[in-house]
Amino acid sequence: MRRWLADAETALGNHSDRLDAINIFPVADGDTGTNLYHTVRAASSTAAETPGTDLGKLLGAAGQAAMEEAWGNSGTLFAVFLDAFAAALAGQVRMSGPMLARALHRAQIRAWSALSDPVGGTMLSVLEAAAEGAAAASAASADEDSNVALAAALDGAVEAALGAVVATETQLGILTSAHVVDAGGVGLLLVLAALRTAVLGEGIPEDTLETLHGFRVQDPHIHGSQPEAEGVEIMCTIQLSPLDAAGLRQRLDEVGDSVIMSPVGAFDDESGVCRWRVHVHVVDPEKALALIGAAGEPERVALTELRSESQAGEDAPSDGFTEERTRGRSA
Repeated sequence: MRRWLADAETALGNHSDRLDAINIFPVADGDTGTNLYHTVRAASSTAAETPGTDLGKLLGAAGQAAMEEAWGNSGTLFAVFLDAFAAALAGQVRMSGPMLARALHRAQIRAWSALSDPVGGTMLSVLEAAAEGAAAASAASADEDSNVALAAALDGAVEAALGAVVATETQLGILTSAHVVDAGGVGLLLVLAALRTAVLGEGIPEDTLETLHGFRVQDPHIHGSQPEAEGVEIMCTIQLSPLDAAGLRQRLDEVGDSVIMSPVGAFDDESGVCRWRVHVHVVDPEKALALIGAAGEPERVALTELRSESQAGEDAPSDGFTEERTRGRSA
């Protein structure tokens, strides 16, 4: 598992530029690769420092780190994916084919439920396909606990994810018009392929990736030809009860979009509250911040203008969360 996240960090680092180039949904700010890379790096660093052999605890710590340090929409969804994946492996010291299928299924449900307005043709569709591919392959194996069954489940997940990535181009009108696949979907494919690499020593051949529309090195940066993104991305962490979290989600839906809310860690049995990671795109950040402040005391508040690096000019990225960030980073 440690090797998986390290391999995923390397893969995203190697391909972040191309992911940025085709990032046009939900906003064309050209930073999906950058966001995924930095979020996965936080998870990988924590996994490397977490002792023990309990897969759930190891990946749980990595998932919490990713949630705390998530960059943008895609980074937040990866953190949700990893946190849910970890929960399915609690108490286990070895992953089997059926466990992989269950972990992906759990992650799929969490990812869809974390979004107020989930859309197909994105990371969500790729994750759903991967879960179904792993389950089908695992069910067809005679010995569920064998390494052969795990290999089959990994193959099934990655092959289904690849097919789903190709299909994203026909599922979203903006991708169809631009003749590209979804950047977040490709990023998740690279993460899943890294898992297969860590276990089996086989990922996805580079020439296969280059068949994805818009992903060749010589292809233009599609996001640069799209309308300029407008608004601000707000991210923060806040302690709320489930009921209050649902109320805040509804109010944020009224003033913005791309709302993601996911619990960070376990609920406190005595107080009934939990820390929540909040993500939203808004035109009027003051109104959204007022709503968040009325719900509770937000921590690690970050505001990021929704514009690409080319639109951002000389603005330099800052490390970690600050009270205000002006780098163009969101999806």
